[in-house]
Amino acid sequence: MKIIVTDQAGDVHELEGLDGWRVMEVIRDWGLNIKAECGGACSCATCHVYVDPTWLDAVGAPNDDEEDMLDTVGDVKSNSRLSCQILCGEALDGLAVTLAPSAAKD
Repeated sequence: MKIIVTDQAGDVHELEGLDGWRVMEVIRDWGLNIKAECGGACSCATCHVYVDPTWLDAVGAPNDDEEDMLDTVGDVKSNSRLSCQILCGEALDGLAVTLAPSAAKD
């Protein structure tokens, strides 16, 4: 499956992901600018992304724990998600996300 990721500089990357992997893992393993400090435990919000509005229904709404973590970052938008909480799969082939400023390693 493919994930289209726009980084904080506005550069677009087409990444290959594996079914069942977290979107955060794919972004991190391809070496993009994402902290992903907790490794997918939904306890840090350093994998914050903006989901392209056309994909919001397919991705689904965040659960309560994810919403609580998103409340800890200042750049939240209505399409904010933690990429560790989005699992790759056939239904999300072509998913487009943008890395939030708060996810940057710098």
